[in-house]
Amino acid sequence: MTDKFELISIGTIHNKTDKIWLEIFDEFIPAMLNLEHFSHIITLWWISGMDTKENRKNLQGHPRVKLDVNIQTPLSGIFTTRSPRRPNPIGLTIVKILKIEGNKIYIAHHDAFDYTPLIDIKPYIPNSDSIQNVKLPEWFESLKEKREE
Repeated sequence: MTDKFELISIGTIHNKTDKIWLEIFDEFIPAMLNLEHFSHIITLWWISGMDTKENRKNLQGHPRVKLDVNIQTPLSGIFTTRSPRRPNPIGLTIVKILKIEGNKIYIAHHDAFDYTPLIDIKPYIPNSDSIQNVKLPEWFESLKEKREE
């Protein structure tokens, strides 16, 4: 038996050429209290453009490694990839807050397309969100270095 859950959008991701921001819906503005004290947040978003019955059935694929297009990766379970074609198309992106103005959180970058539904925000906390001495398969070794912002 498969459980079903209801997700609601808390806002919209806007990804324009010259600026990127999260627009929080009015009823969720109180949830932004003290957000300005954080430099980075974790965004969870619905990969709406990939939400099809066929994509939700996708259980295997070849992981993509953007840093090295010449790497041949083995066929792997979808839970070992960052593919948007998955049973629940949920994206996760850690972003740097540039400024907050009212219900808009301006950020440095984002993977999502313009008008993507935002489903949650969590503060980025280095002690729990950054793990050292991780194990990765050889085809992901080039991604082991931390990203600087």
